[in-house]
Amino acid sequence: MKRTEKKLVEKNLDLIFEFEKYVLEHPEFAAKIPKDAVVFMQVVGDPKFNRWSERQARKQAGSGARLVSIIVKKIRPVHSRIDALDLEFAA
Repeated sequence: MKRTEKKLVEKNLDLIFEFEKYVLEHPEFAAKIPKDAVVFMQVVGDPKFNRWSERQARKQAGSGARLVSIIVKKIRPVHSRIDALDLEFAA
């Protein structure tokens, strides 16, 4: 896998993970997605990723499948949820 392809795959995985967390918190959004749909991610302002993502979905879907794009308009920076840490050295 080329480096560019790897970066696109990693971005897609990150977005899917975030989307899964989002739908757990907003089940009404997930209810709008048909059960037989192939869902793919799109990011406002990232046409290269968007083309790649849709191409992958179309390959997976085959003929007659419903495609649904999830358009990420804004995403917050990744940060840790850890509030406090300690450091210990093992003997």
